[in-house]
Amino acid sequence: MKELILVEMIERKIYLIRGHKVLLDSDLAEMYGVEVKHLKRQVRRNITRFPEDFMFQLRKEEYDSLRSHFGALKRGEHSKYFPYVFTEQGVAMLSSALNSERAIQVNIAIMRAFVKLREMLLTHKDLARKLAAMEKKYDSQFKVVFDAIRQLMTPPVPKSTKIGFKRETDK
Repeated sequence: MKELILVEMIERKIYLIRGHKVLLDSDLAEMYGVEVKHLKRQVRRNITRFPEDFMFQLRKEEYDSLRSHFGALKRGEHSKYFPYVFTEQGVAMLSSALNSERAIQVNIAIMRAFVKLREMLLTHKDLARKLAAMEKKYDSQFKVVFDAIRQLMTPPVPKSTKIGFKRETDK
């Protein structure tokens, strides 16, 4: 049960940036129980192990987007440099740079989270393919049913709300 909770916690920290599923350096450092600067130091010492498809630094727009949309990054709590993000392969490579028992256990949980996400995506694609086949097979009287199922399969669009107080005249 504890392992399942850990995998679900990790899944919530995986973001899609530049077409890659990634984890932030600060989230990884927290999971490994080390300071971010220690994680970055170990990466710099082993930089040849981390090509661009394993790890990259966020651009200003990406950083601002993460901070505003997800509240993941709070101003003043992080360094003045933009964070690094690690792909699944980069996380696997971190296990060789951070060699502790906790790092090994965390890496196993992270790999399981990535595998679970991949399986969910494949299931979703398979379901969409089956739905399209069924739609072709049955006549138009089931169109409403198929449309409802598609609507359930579509991820919800996040609503943006204004933050702050409303004056009596604004209501």
